[in-house]
Amino acid sequence: MAKTPAKKTPAVPAVPNRERPDEPNRYNASKEELIELYRQMLLIRRFEEKAGQLYGLGFIGGFCHLYIGQEAVAVGLQSALDGEKDSVITGYRDHGHMLAYGIDPKVIMAELTGRAAGISRGKGGSMHMFSTERKFYGGHGIVGAQVSLGTGLAFAHKYNEDGGVCMAYFGDGAANQGQVYESFNMAELWKLPIVYVIENNQYAMGTSIHRASAEDQLYRRGESFRIPGIQVDGMDVLACRGAAEEALAWVRAGKGPIILEMKTYRYRGHSMSDPAKYRSREEVQSVREKSDPIEHAKRDLDALNVKEEELKAIEAEIRKIVSEAADFAETAPEPDPAELYTDVLVEAY
Repeated sequence: MAKTPAKKTPAVPAVPNRERPDEPNRYNASKEELIELYRQMLLIRRFEEKAGQLYGLGFIGGFCHLYIGQEAVAVGLQSALDGEKDSVITGYRDHGHMLAYGIDPKVIMAELTGRAAGISRGKGGSMHMFSTERKFYGGHGIVGAQVSLGTGLAFAHKYNEDGGVCMAYFGDGAANQGQVYESFNMAELWKLPIVYVIENNQYAMGTSIHRASAEDQLYRRGESFRIPGIQVDGMDVLACRGAAEEALAWVRAGKGPIILEMKTYRYRGHSMSDPAKYRSREEVQSVREKSDPIEHAKRDLDALNVKEEELKAIEAEIRKIVSEAADFAETAPEPDPAELYTDVLVEAY
């Protein structure tokens, strides 16, 4: 009996070689630049420590997610942005990103304590801060929602031809959300000017990324959409700045989106109400001792012959700024009860 001829498998078209961004170099900062980066990280650290104290004293209510340990990411990346035209959006761990974009610590702390002088008039709290004037678009409580919104901001930048780029932050937990990949698809199709920043602090809300993600190398998450990714040491502010330079060059050249996976670590629990029993104290202490971003910058400053006295003067200056912000936030008046009925609906289109 004659054999049936085997069916030939159709030839798969060859995928053309995709252009890739260069491997970023660690940023070669001047002494003055590194001092400023150090100063900004220290401001975030001391601000967040004070916010934790005020939460414990009952001045801050609701949820409060601190950025302690991750300071190099926001400071390193946002130091490369153009504050006149580039936009930033993030999730609910947002205090550090606002401070890194030069927003007044007093109005941020006042928002945390629910005061009328807060940047969202006391109605946003820790998770929902906003400043259109500074092109900071939140502060979002829904996990991963800011990725779609950031993609919309990037679309607006391209539509308006304003030359701006959106930097959209999200965490390793949000990296498994469906809307993230819908956004990736549209951003690459339309070559939108957006840098997707995955702040991989290893534990999402409280589950190790290695237990929760089938692909735990998050910089690869855009490959099926032809979006290149770079993995970065998120505990080194100069590595973060170098990665930002490379990513922004890629996006500003009209090549579409890019993903930065920032390998970082939070020292505190997911929020102030999280006892963080899913990891050991020894693990946290080990990271503090070996990889703390502020201590890393101190060693770099020492190599540039910055004296201990100069660092002590910066510390004193920062503590004064944070103390004044806390005093302002504790004593500023609360919103008028009539504010309850404002900003509920958009009144004009």
